[in-house]
Amino acid sequence: MGLLLLVLVILLLVGGLPRWNYSQNWGYGPSGLIGFILVVLVCLILFTDVIHISRF
Repeated sequence: MGLLLLVLVILLLVGGLPRWNYSQNWGYGPSGLIGFILVVLVCLILFTDVIHISRF
């Protein structure tokens, strides 16, 4: 499930980039929000057991 969330957030980051003419006036809002979600997701993966990694 964690890998699915990571792929989803990466796709959102690509979609939030101001590459198209209609999105150049958006500013830092969309990419900042998606970046914050990415940071929260990385913290969840590092500090909790979202992805069940078998430890030897």
